[in-house]
This record gives sequence, C-alpha cells and structure tokens, in this order.
Amino acid sequence: MANSFDTLSDNTKKIITISKKGGSDRSYQAIITSTDQSGGAKDFEGIATQSGGRLKNYRPQEDIEVTLEGYAVEVGTNSGTTGNGFSDLINDYNGSSQPISISNDHSRDEYRLVIMRTDNFAQTSATAVTTAGDKAVRWTYKNGHFTNVVASDTDNIVQFTLTYKCTPFDKDGNANVTDESTDGTVVLPAISAYS
Repeated sequence: MANSFDTLSDNTKKIITISKKGGSDRSYQAIITSTDQSGGAKDFEGIATQSGGRLKNYRPQEDIEVTLEGYAVEVGTNSGTTGNGFSDLINDYNGSSQPISISNDHSRDEYRLVIMRTDNFAQTSATAVTTAGDKAVRWTYKNGHFTNVVASDTDNIVQFTLTYKCTPFDKDGNANVTDESTDGTVVLPAISAYS
C-alpha cells in the first residue's frame, strides 16, 4: 500500500530515468543522491516612456539546467537497465562487455531525463505508468545534453556532479520540459520511447 505524503521528502521514492535518443531507459536512482533545477526564467525588462509609464520588453525564456550528484560503481554502463556510472553520458560508448573503456570524443548525443517522486516504493521507472491510488510528481526534460561530468575525491569517496542542459523549446517551438502530477485519482500515463 502506498504512503501518503504532504511534502516531496524522504517518505517518497525518487526515481531517475535517463534515455539516450534512440536508446532504452536506464534507472539511476541507486547512485544519484540529489537533483537541482535552475534556469528557465521568463524575464522581462521595463522600458520607461516619456509619460512616465512602462513598456515590457520580454526576453526569451532561459535554458534549463539540472544538476545531479551521486556516486558510481563503474565508469559507465555496458549493458542492462541500471546505470552504474556517468562517463558514457558525456562521451559515446557502445560496448557491451568488460572492461569498460570510454575515451573523450566529439559526440553530442541527446538525452531525456525524467525525475519522479512517488509514494509507491514499488515503482521502478519514472517513464512507466503510475498505479491508481498512488500520488506522483514527474519532471521530464528532453532533447538536452549532459554538458559536464565532474569527479571529486575530497572526502575519501569519489562523488560525481553531472550537469544536464536543455532549451525550453525545440526548433519548432514544442516544449522540451513537462511537469506532471497526480493526486492518485488518475494515473500518470507512460512516456513513450525516446526516439
């Protein structure tokens, strides 16, 4: 039975699902400890008129940036649906066996990042349909890139900071970011494969 929640805190399960365009979903919640979104501001500037009034000069919406922090058990993921590392998110890797070796390259692969909070601790994918009666909040970012993967070993444990960045819209003006939630009376639908 799902737990009820009043806030999106530790009594909910956080699910991180990352998909390379044309690839399959991978779960990263076991090695991600925190997420933070910034950007996306819809700012404007006031322009003074001769009569003392103001006109609004709207600025284009800013790009969105999501920062993820976590720990890795390998440099990347050679197969399967569970993410083990992060280097393959910024440099292309198509291997399927050990050892994993990922070199710097010029690739700029597009990714979809989906983050969910739910009171259903049995939910395993942020892109899957939710169960009737379960509360959930889901943020979907698509057509973006992992722009930075930083490793830090200052506390005698290697911690990674990842930066994912996307524009608010694609070139045709379609939204790249979607926020969804359900109070449990209806389900959040499954998100189709990222192609």
